[in-house]
Amino acid sequence: MNSDMKKIAGILKPLMPIFAAVYGLALIYVTSLPLDSDTLTFASDLLSCLFTLVSIILTYFLVNRVEPKLFTAVRQFTMRMPKWPIIIGLLLIAPLWLVTEGYLVYGLTSLFHTVQLETLTYTTSELHDDLTASIHAVLLAPVLEELCFRQMAISPFRQRGAQVVICVVMAILFGILHVRNFPGAFLAAVIYGVVFIWSRNIWYGVALHAGHNLMATLLALYCWLGLGDIQMAKTPVIFLTDAPVIVGSIILAFGGVLLISLLHIKNLRLDYNGNKSYHIAPLARQ
Repeated sequence: MNSDMKKIAGILKPLMPIFAAVYGLALIYVTSLPLDSDTLTFASDLLSCLFTLVSIILTYFLVNRVEPKLFTAVRQFTMRMPKWPIIIGLLLIAPLWLVTEGYLVYGLTSLFHTVQLETLTYTTSELHDDLTASIHAVLLAPVLEELCFRQMAISPFRQRGAQVVICVVMAILFGILHVRNFPGAFLAAVIYGVVFIWSRNIWYGVALHAGHNLMATLLALYCWLGLGDIQMAKTPVIFLTDAPVIVGSIILAFGGVLLISLLHIKNLRLDYNGNKSYHIAPLARQ
């Protein structure tokens, strides 16, 4: 990198979290424009998904091609997709995070005021709308949001302390973006950011984020089928699940941890340097 590029990078680096937040908010606003009409149609959902897909492609180009040329610290992170057992394992762990998040937000909110809970119910029409929206919420939104609010904002910084500070700042902005669900969105964003910093791979956070949103859709189906009772508060948004969901989430999380652990053990490799020694290949490099 020549001296002029270094000067530009030095000026831009402290501004990257602000740029990432403004950029992310702008893209989310644009992708939601087709959904602003009073009557939602398949065409409006499809157009929103198309806008989001284009936004993902543009953002991926920026974080994978442009940022590494400006900031050498970006290269400590990888954009390679992890092996499928890791993705599946994280998706299995995500439901337990949604359940835990609900009780954490409920406990914290109850310290300040009484939380109004009501039994969550779904009509067939509401379930249809939720299932349609879940295509965007599960497959597209997590990718765009993690690229903007985690990868783009955090990766230019080399020091772990700076990365954690930016993680918290972006979590606050992410929570504000979700308005009524600020506490839950803030806590989730902190988790996704910490996972990104630890794993050095944005797809870990994307998988957790997608699994979280998928679980919310499955809870809607769970209520519509009449399989149990879910208590919900609207401000802030809180889901308090019943015992079967809690137990099921724990079992799924155990399976997810086991799956990732088995892959971790499989990646034990033998190095011979005069003595036999074993070490575990970092999952982030898979």
